[in-house]
Amino acid sequence: MLGIGIDWAEEFHDVALGTVEKGVVEQFRIAHGPDGVAALVERALRLEPDPAEVRVVIETRHGLLVEALLDAGFTVLPVNPDLVARRRGPARKKDDAEDARICCLLALDRHAVLKTLVPHGPIAGELRAIGRDDERAARDQRRLLNRLRADLQTTYPAALIIAGKDLGAPTVLRLLERWPTQDELAAATRDELEAFARAGRHGWPGRFADRVTAALTVPSLPTRDYLVRAKAAGIRLAAVQLLALHEARRGWEQRMGELLLGGRRTRRDHTVEEPDPGKAFPGGDIYLSFPGLGDRLAARVAGEIGEHLGQFDSPNGLQCYAGRAPVTRRSGKSDFVVARRLAHNRYLGDAVHQWAFCSLTRSGWAREFYDGKIAAGKSHHNALRALGNRWLEILWHCLTRGVLYDEAVHVANRNRALGRAA
Repeated sequence: MLGIGIDWAEEFHDVALGTVEKGVVEQFRIAHGPDGVAALVERALRLEPDPAEVRVVIETRHGLLVEALLDAGFTVLPVNPDLVARRRGPARKKDDAEDARICCLLALDRHAVLKTLVPHGPIAGELRAIGRDDERAARDQRRLLNRLRADLQTTYPAALIIAGKDLGAPTVLRLLERWPTQDELAAATRDELEAFARAGRHGWPGRFADRVTAALTVPSLPTRDYLVRAKAAGIRLAAVQLLALHEARRGWEQRMGELLLGGRRTRRDHTVEEPDPGKAFPGGDIYLSFPGLGDRLAARVAGEIGEHLGQFDSPNGLQCYAGRAPVTRRSGKSDFVVARRLAHNRYLGDAVHQWAFCSLTRSGWAREFYDGKIAAGKSHHNALRALGNRWLEILWHCLTRGVLYDEAVHVANRNRALGRAA
């Protein structure tokens, strides 16, 4: 068995090789590129011909380097950087070569307790990538909308009246792109407004023109001319960016549904006429059967868990991976519970937290569970964490048994466990 420790970086990687009998035998540096990785693979296979017996400890789960090592047949053992930091010695001095040596020692003496990286397949990998990009795009949308609203409050109050509660509506954004100032909008004729509404496929062009006209007649505080000139380009830019994000997220949502069910949805009830099981994510229909999980959230949860559910031996393993399982700390007279684990998959944790919130209006027992936690003095987020923890347990059982979620079955089982009458 050969142990490899890698301290990775963008341009080069420090590597340490070792065996159980001799410990660390050599250390060197490779470039981040095909030649460097090929040299590492060749060097490792000279010491250990069987690729499966080459164990690599590295402080990341993703990236081209990790994929190249998996393609070579090596066993990759990702670790948290804190595990390496705790072994640096009393001075806690950070050194790339020393970190590579520590990773190599972990590969030699801790490989039995470290979890082997199970790579995602093509479908799960695409789901995870799209889900993470969609989450980042959602954050960008909120940031741009907040900035746009602040600019409109100081220079363009009529636009906020036209938008109402939906400033991110495509029609409103296209209006701001075409007329980025209130004076320009006031100069537009009714025919221009109706033609604009028709081009944007607005259902009632006349009502839209009336709404714009009414908004322009509402009295407002005077705005500064220099601010209007200064903010016009920024308002147009924010509108263009928000429109691009909206279109990208619509395309991603459609692709998520295709990957989950193995086909494109064509009917109004969002069913797939001719699904292809070979192109569907395993258990995609199970994820979508849960209340609160639409295409976006189901794809985010499924993409982070992956198709290899066997890596989680129990529901608690999945809960710990998502950071939902509480951590108990007992020492002497001290006894307290940490609500959320520090080392967890934050993308999955955030998705489950949002899932728990969305399920409150779609599941009776979930609302009852949440209200019970609030009545017991828990905060809103603590109650959602506990509910998300429960949802992950149910999800694990449904996926392992290959059955769709049934609210009536779960409520009956829950009442039986709580000793309630049916």
